[in-house]
Amino acid sequence: MDEIKITKATTSKLPSVDFNNLGFGNFFTDHMFVVDYRDGEWGNAEIVPYGPISFEPALSAIHYGQSIFEGIKAYRMKDGSAAIYRPYENMKRFNRSALRMEMPEVPEELFIGGIKKLLQVENQWIPDEIEHALYVRPFMFSTDQVMRVMPATTYKFMIIFSPVGAYYAAPMRLWVEQKFVRAAEGGVGNAKTAGNYAASLHPFAVAKKRGYDQVLWTDANEHKYVHECGTMNVFFLVGGKLLTPGLDSGTILEGVTRDSVIQVAGDFGIAVEERDVSIDELVQAYQAGQFTEAFGSGTAATVAKIEEINYKGFIMTFNPLNQPVADALKQRLTEIRDGVLPDTRGWMVKADS
Repeated sequence: MDEIKITKATTSKLPSVDFNNLGFGNFFTDHMFVVDYRDGEWGNAEIVPYGPISFEPALSAIHYGQSIFEGIKAYRMKDGSAAIYRPYENMKRFNRSALRMEMPEVPEELFIGGIKKLLQVENQWIPDEIEHALYVRPFMFSTDQVMRVMPATTYKFMIIFSPVGAYYAAPMRLWVEQKFVRAAEGGVGNAKTAGNYAASLHPFAVAKKRGYDQVLWTDANEHKYVHECGTMNVFFLVGGKLLTPGLDSGTILEGVTRDSVIQVAGDFGIAVEERDVSIDELVQAYQAGQFTEAFGSGTAATVAKIEEINYKGFIMTFNPLNQPVADALKQRLTEIRDGVLPDTRGWMVKADS
């Protein structure tokens, strides 16, 4: 692969951004990474000023949906350096998604190398505030200009950055979905492809009208087993054990933060069971006083507390101020991310390494 060419923006947007009111995904840095796939190989990698991209109306990604993405975060460490949280795991998942969507894999030199090079250019955009980060969005889409239902032969891989605050400012209220389906076995539920999120928008809007923050998905066959939330994997503390839906069905996204939570829970001596979890089991445990905490995990939200779950009108509530396991897990992950605790697992990848 040739050296990454860099073209700097003439002016920076940085002075105009209020870092105390970022929200999530509202602002974008000055530059973006772009590389094209053609004739069976990647070439012409560049960092250019952030801005519009042009394409033909027949762009195959629009018509046939070959589009995948990842979500990663970069942080300002305690020593002032910039580090990326577990990007190699995101790269592996990205390429699994590419395989499922019949798209080319992106090599490490472009995926990791592109993030690092862009981060070196945009270092000043990393927020210093608590619960803030620089959100990293690698994505790829097909660029053929032919209207035929078949895998494309050309693709564009890009990386953009967005300084962000907390994804969920308050604990969540969940609606257990009994009509709509996110994923079925044999489908693309474990791929981070754009179509999965498009299909979730209407059920999410319906849940919002009912006063809920997110949908808690269930299986396609019986609407009996819990899958995940719209933006997160889920964990339930039942009888002192953490339960989380297993991945064997291929219907649940294999979360990087999910894996981090499982590992850190082990550090605390908390047992974790990855298996089918039925909503009826949770209801019975709640009625018996054994179901005491619920939270979601994801790159955007990290660890997000759940304060209410509504299943067919039966409402399970959890006190956000009394969820010690969720608090401990989030604190430990934060301390590792920020460099307060030693990174014994090598999760934080320095931008200049």
